This record gives sequence, structure tokens and C-alpha cells, in this order.
Amino acid sequence: MRTEPKGRTKIWVILALAAVLWTAGSAALDAAGSDETYKGLKLFTDVLEIVTQKYVDEVDTGELIQKAIQGMVHSLDPHSSLLPPDAFEDLRIDTKGNFTGIGIHITLRNGFVTVISPIEGTPASKAGIRAQDRIVMVDGKRVNDLRQAVKLMRGPKGTPVKVTVIRQGEQEPLEFSLIRDVIPVKSIKAHVLKPGFGYIWITNFTGNTTDDFLEALEKIESENGPLKGLVLDLRNNGGGLLEESLEISDIFIDEGAILSIKGRNPANTRVFNASPNKVPRDYPIVVLINGGSASASEIVAGALQDHKRGLILGTTSFGKGSVQTVETLREGYGLKLTIARYYTPNGRSIQAKGIEPDIIVPYKPLEEPDDENGDDGFLKERDLQNHLDAADAPEKDKQNDKEQSGIGDVEFRVNPLEMENLKRDNQIMRALDILVSYNLFSGLRE
Repeated sequence: MRTEPKGRTKIWVILALAAVLWTAGSAALDAAGSDETYKGLKLFTDVLEIVTQKYVDEVDTGELIQKAIQGMVHSLDPHSSLLPPDAFEDLRIDTKGNFTGIGIHITLRNGFVTVISPIEGTPASKAGIRAQDRIVMVDGKRVNDLRQAVKLMRGPKGTPVKVTVIRQGEQEPLEFSLIRDVIPVKSIKAHVLKPGFGYIWITNFTGNTTDDFLEALEKIESENGPLKGLVLDLRNNGGGLLEESLEISDIFIDEGAILSIKGRNPANTRVFNASPNKVPRDYPIVVLINGGSASASEIVAGALQDHKRGLILGTTSFGKGSVQTVETLREGYGLKLTIARYYTPNGRSIQAKGIEPDIIVPYKPLEEPDDENGDDGFLKERDLQNHLDAADAPEKDKQNDKEQSGIGDVEFRVNPLEMENLKRDNQIMRALDILVSYNLFSGLRE
């Protein structure tokens, strides 16, 4: 009597996943030649049966089929993948709530799990993990795909994890010992760089990014008089929800296209246009980007650049110019699939190219923060004992009032160390200088 190999039941349960795709695309298969497709599926089942019966070790057929589907989808591009139930749930959490882990955005590049950007304030960021680091081991286990890496790095709050990376310029791999923590999906940080000049950092695009952004922006606008300029920081922003990037762009653009997407399916080809804003916001904007700026952040930067609403400063962005959708499958599975390429308002595709800055300024921390009062260190008249005050000097000008100039905060109370970090950031300070200069020259023309 012939016995069924162990795991045969799992074969047909998980093959149901393929049946979902088969049903959804049956019309396309008819057009492309269903006979060839049927032969391919028959070959697949023949190989699967031989492997389960004769391979030297016992195999998990369910796992084999899942990897086969994953391999098929991954062969399309690095951003398409089959999402097992736990991975599908993780994706939902990433855009809506909190999760526990180390706090990084990752992608698969040239066969390596590669860091797009660490999330500010998380264990990964504090430990010094950087964009472009290649993760090769987690807790001593080699990693070679995204899901495996995510599964190993996430875990209960307070538990340790070791992450080994290869970094360009380093002779040996670097090992980081981290403690997992709750990673809040908070996407907005806002400050006042100088009276009249605001700073907002969007760390990623989640379901509440636009609401939080508007709240921070309106507070800066109302508490500091007419806003003279804004620094919009999109550095190390690995992306997120397409809808949020469109809404952020729309805040500063009154008409014309924000984005167009073009796919093989006509349903995935459309143009997203701006709508008139009730609140005019015509002040100058400097947008900061770097190699960690990807996807949704590139959409915002490209839209503001093409509409000449923002000057782009920093280094070339990541270059992810494709759009993914997530289809819900049976048994809790999901399918993330690339359905279109996107184009900036001027019709540029940034796929594998990135957004090129108008002004290239590589990041380099300033050794000493610029003096907020323009003091160059020389002895001044005011430093002399018993010096005369100016005859018409207002009383308030005689005070050393730090709140009247320099960096203050709005929306979030931050510690002095974070303020010092802002002042030591050469890209932020360069952006501020540009905005201040623009206002000074505008005043000369009046």
C-alpha cells in the first residue's frame, strides 16, 4: 500500500495560495496561453512530489511552497513579496501603531539586507547603525532576506539582540549590542531655528502624518509671527503611505500635478493633482534629503522641486520610483506587488536615479556650533568695563535674552543636547543661511 508522504496535506492547503493568484489572473492566462502555464504548474507539482519523497532529509512541504512563491515574486523586483500572516500584520503595524524592535527601515539590495535609514531616537539610531549598512548576522545567525531579518530583530521589549553589519570603509564587520524597545510610529518633530524660521522633520509617512504636520506647522506660524521660511527635513525618511505624501505636497502646491503613476494595467495609471489651499503659504522652503530619503519622501521632494516651491539641499536620494499595493490573500497572507512606476510633475522617473539636490551639501557635523549672535570671538566695545550704552538703546536690547534670538523649540520640548545637535548639523545651518539670505535680499528690493 502506498503511503502519503508526511506533509502532503500541507501541500494542498498552501497551494490554495497559488489558486488565488490563478483565479485572479485567469483572464490574463487565457490571453497569454494557458497551456504553457498549466505545463509549468504540472512541472512544479512533479518536482515538489519528488523532493518530498526522495530528498535526503525530511522537508516541510508547506515551507517549500511558501519559499517557491516568495522566490517567484522576489524575482520581479526587490519590493514585491509574499507576506506570511505575521509579516502582513507587521506591515499594518508599521503604518498605524507601535512595534517592538530596534527601529530601522531596511531593503534588499544586491543580495544584502541593507539599512535605508534608522528611525530617530530608537535603539538602532542611538547605537550608531547608519544608512547603507549591510546586515549580515542577527544574534549569530546569517540573514539573507527581509522577512528573516525582521523576525530576528523584533522581539519583546527589554530583550537583547546583537546585529552585525558590514560598513563601507570599515575593514571588519561591526557588531552592535542593542536592547529592543517599543518603537513609536511618530513622524513629526518641529522647532523654531530662529524667529520667523521654522524647522519640521518628517521621519516617515504614517496614517496620521498630515494631521500632525499641519498641527506643528500652524503652531509655528501662529506663535512666531509671519513665517519667513521653512526647513523641511526628509533625510533618512524611508517612505510610507502614498496618500500622506500627496497630502503633504498639496499643502504647499495650489494647482497642477503632484504625481503621476503609470502601470501595465490601465487602472494603475492616473494623475494626482493639487487642490487650491485656503491658507496661502508662499514663504520659501528648503528641503533636506540624503541617501536615506526614499519613496514617499522622494515624492514630496520631487513635487516641490518641479513646482519650484522648494530648493532641494543635501545629497542624492535613494531612488525608489515604484508604487506597491498589498493584496489580501486567504489564510491571513498578503501579497505586496509593484503595480506602477511614478513620475514627478515634470515627468521625471527617479527609479534607481533618485532626486538630485539643487545644492549638493554632504553632511558633516560642525565642530563648534555657529554663534547665534554672530560673535567672532574678538574683544568688543561692550566687553570693556564701564562701557557706554547706546543713547537710543531700548531696555530690552540691554538684556541677554536668549529667547529673542537663536534656536528655540515649538511643538515638542527637547533637551539641550538635541538643540546642540541641530546647531551642529551643517545641512540645517546651511538651509537656514539660505532662507535668511533670501529674506535679506528680498528686503533690499523693496
